Amino acid sequence: MPHMQMRDLKENYVVSKETLKGSMNQKKSSPQMMIKSGDRFEDGKKVLGRRNGRRRGRGYKVDRFQDGKLEPNMGSTPCKSLMFHTRPGYGQLGTKCIVKANHFLAEIPGSDLSHYSVEINPEVASRKLDKAIMTELVKLYRNSNLGTKLPVYDGRKNLYTAGSLPFTSKVFNVMLADEDEETGNVRDFEVTIKFVAVASMAQLRNLISGKQVDTPQGALNIIDTVLRELAAQRYLSVGRFLYSPTIRKPQALGGGVESWRGFYQSIRPTQMGLSLNIDMSTIAFIEPLPVIDFVAQILGKDVYSRPMSDADRVKVKKALRGVKVEVTHRGNVRRKYRVSGLTTQPTRELIFPLDEHMNMKSVVEYFQEMYGYTIRYAHLPCLQVGNEKKVNYLPMEACKIVEGQRYTKGLNEKQITSLLKVSCQRPHEQELDILQTVQQNDYDHDPYAKEFGINISSKLASIDARVLPAPWLKYSDTGKEKEYLPQVGQWNMMNKKVINGSTVRYWASINFSRSVQESTAHGFCQELVQMCQISGMEFDRDPVIPIYSARPDQVKKALKYVYHAAANKLEGKELELLIAILPDNNGSLYGDLKRICETDLGLISQCCLTKHVFKISRQYLANLSLKINVKMGGRNTVLLDALSWRIPLVSDIPTIIFGADVTHPESGEDSSPSIAAVVASQDWPEVTKYAGLVCAQPHRQELIQDLYKTWQDPQRGTVAGGMIRELLLAFKKATGQKPLRIIFYRDGVSEGQFYQVLLYELDAIRKACASLEPTYQPPVTFIVVQKRHHTRLFANNHNDRSSTDKSGNILPGTVVDSKICHPTEFDFYLCSHAGIQGTSRPAHYHVLWDENNFTADEIQSLTNNLCYTYARCTRSVSVVPPAYYAHLAAYRARFYIEPEGSETAKSRCTRTTNGSSVRPLPALKDKVKNVMFYC
Repeated sequence: MPHMQMRDLKENYVVSKETLKGSMNQKKSSPQMMIKSGDRFEDGKKVLGRRNGRRRGRGYKVDRFQDGKLEPNMGSTPCKSLMFHTRPGYGQLGTKCIVKANHFLAEIPGSDLSHYSVEINPEVASRKLDKAIMTELVKLYRNSNLGTKLPVYDGRKNLYTAGSLPFTSKVFNVMLADEDEETGNVRDFEVTIKFVAVASMAQLRNLISGKQVDTPQGALNIIDTVLRELAAQRYLSVGRFLYSPTIRKPQALGGGVESWRGFYQSIRPTQMGLSLNIDMSTIAFIEPLPVIDFVAQILGKDVYSRPMSDADRVKVKKALRGVKVEVTHRGNVRRKYRVSGLTTQPTRELIFPLDEHMNMKSVVEYFQEMYGYTIRYAHLPCLQVGNEKKVNYLPMEACKIVEGQRYTKGLNEKQITSLLKVSCQRPHEQELDILQTVQQNDYDHDPYAKEFGINISSKLASIDARVLPAPWLKYSDTGKEKEYLPQVGQWNMMNKKVINGSTVRYWASINFSRSVQESTAHGFCQELVQMCQISGMEFDRDPVIPIYSARPDQVKKALKYVYHAAANKLEGKELELLIAILPDNNGSLYGDLKRICETDLGLISQCCLTKHVFKISRQYLANLSLKINVKMGGRNTVLLDALSWRIPLVSDIPTIIFGADVTHPESGEDSSPSIAAVVASQDWPEVTKYAGLVCAQPHRQELIQDLYKTWQDPQRGTVAGGMIRELLLAFKKATGQKPLRIIFYRDGVSEGQFYQVLLYELDAIRKACASLEPTYQPPVTFIVVQKRHHTRLFANNHNDRSSTDKSGNILPGTVVDSKICHPTEFDFYLCSHAGIQGTSRPAHYHVLWDENNFTADEIQSLTNNLCYTYARCTRSVSVVPPAYYAHLAAYRARFYIEPEGSETAKSRCTRTTNGSSVRPLPALKDKVKNVMFYC
């Protein structure tokens, strides 16, 4: 392919308003791109012009990397030479208000603490047992050998004390009864405690006083351990969460699962000092039922009188494997076992060798003779417990599930709905629960907190916040309302037309739902076409071929038939859109349809569920028309400021906005790959259209592997590629200009991964740019977006209706960048959406790297304003759209993963840079990847 010609940068910098007007009135999407890895940007000039006279001195920042090279340290210890961007100041924009946060001020000890190592012999695999051993040790020796000190133990290898113990190394003997043994066997343990170091609190005090130092994770871990010690004795610990059936009565969720209430607790360095973050949580636990009742719930049928089918047995085996049970047929002896499997035969047919002479006895006889227990349900299989070498058989009716086991398998839709119903709380209810939890934890009288000199406030933090103004939105000049200012984060399409309506000339429909008659399907499609026309699209009234009815298990055959039948009728022109009517419960149909359409046929599709086809709602049709418009290359709305060139650090020079996310397989799936997705804006100055690319990478790998890559080609030598490079080229093809600024929103990164992700991915962005042109290095702003945090913001006065939305949550646009934010780094909380139900979770934005020198107001208002441009609905959304779109694209790509056993899957397995093998996803067709197919 010939090189892309690039006009001089000065020509690119000045874009005429006439050109813009032309792009605004377009009815078709920009031409489809065809990229080969040999494409480059040709002109080598890197000049940053003035930003319309604003702050002339703010150009490039001097890199902290030598010779432009980044050598990411992929080990567990991040490279500390990289300093995150410091806060450039505080935002001033917006209406000032006061909010409360679920952060409680913590005072830390003035003196240093001591750190000791712990070694237990014989070694035990259970943290619970380790804890029990150390609890017994403290009970026995606190007033003697430990010098009255009350230490805390992290359950692994570390022990901490306030002040030092009267020795540097000592061996203790501890005897402990094993609770799982029927005999009450007592085991001897030898515990060695050795002094390691003084745990200094100085660096932590420096950090919270505002000095720029590395976060002293060790000191924070000690304080966390101290504050968890008493709670961990009272409650069941799951990571940073603590649960108990006493906090609130467990609620049955169906299928042998119940909800437990608990709370999250974590210590954080903030501008107001150390803060204890407390949040409420509800998760699923296995109901402590008799096993036979649990099985009846799992199968949803009578198991007391009917034998179990093979399919039922497999389902029960899957549900019970790994679950701890206790026997109930032996009076007070409640020995515990872990279930390893299920017998293939019913209990009445089971025999086992009684001794080494192979004298056989039936299970039924054994239980009668040994325990005087008559087995009533001998038609059911037995539980297999113990290891494979020595398998024990236990009748289901003689076992009960042990309380306090977290349910780690996937919940079904009904269970999810029940869990959400139980956990969903209005803001004032959640606030009261949090305060009650702090009161119950009673930190003032916590002996461990007292020992270490830690005090916790009982009041929620009160914070200065601001409500940012909503942006004006531009709609088409052909509608009644050409411009609109949203109120409280929501609006509708009444009297409005999309700003750039796409054109659909050739469409078809497949009805996969047996309950939808042809006339009903036809009526629905006509209503949808009419709504698309009303919203501003050009949409041909009739399908290319009559609506085709098909069985869900014939999806591939049906799609190929309709695609080719339409192609034959169109004589060379291609089908543009498929409307598919699916059954409400459609299993793998949706995923199969999307995979075939997007990776095989290159066809845009819109799926509709049967329930919506029967109950045609105007709101539903309006939302579908918004989705169809952007999938076909149109735009729904644009920020008015974008069209009048008024967005700071976006409107002045060609700017590309990226969104990136990695989604990981559900827990329990050990071999499925993780999916990375990157989207990037393809229009400037509008920044509303986002093309997306996806790739598979090794299981649970968070760093995006394919941002930039090179490979050897026999003809062309070293070839450069990767998602960043391809999207930069796509931007150039769509706009005629190369991006001179990059804003990169990265979703899904935890705080412990900040250094690694920034090092690796910033390096990949730079290499991708340099591969297009050696001197091409546009300034980059790298922002991490977090939704999985536990900060909640509440209105200062829940009765003041002017300070809340309809759901009782804080107003959309509420931003916080003081007090509960990082002492020195550039982060902020933004609640950009209106609540629907429950308590809104603000998004946490952390600007890790900023060569564009955004002010707090500039990045906060840009982020908030972008939240009003989300294509799929007329609401401001909770996460900046590029990050949201990347999440949608990654979720969609999970449907592209080929089944384990398929021949194509085996043949397409490749090795990644770290040596692990992963099957690449089938490639998206060019027609699909340049539009917002994931919407």
